[in-house]
Amino acid sequence: MLKLVLAGAAVALAIPFLATMAHAGAVERACLRSDRGASNPAVCGCIQQVADMTLKGGDQRKAAKMMRDPDLAHEVWISKRDADDAFWERYKAFGQQAEAYCS
Repeated sequence: MLKLVLAGAAVALAIPFLATMAHAGAVERACLRSDRGASNPAVCGCIQQVADMTLKGGDQRKAAKMMRDPDLAHEVWISKRDADDAFWERYKAFGQQAEAYCS
């Protein structure tokens, strides 16, 4: 019986977190999953709000991938493709706004 009660309590505690993850955008999910010590639901939610204001869906997905894979970020940064250069400028602006808004 105690195991059942503990299992129920664990599920009840996990539901808000899972609900947040289900409604989170790509950037917020990547932030929440990051191993950075500063990542927390409030900060990650704020960063997602800035992403929603500054980046389109495809850019958000690319930014989220770069949060998970720093090597990809480096590849985009050093790329000579015009599309990557344009994305990098949008990404830098997003980062500057997120830092100012969410700090």
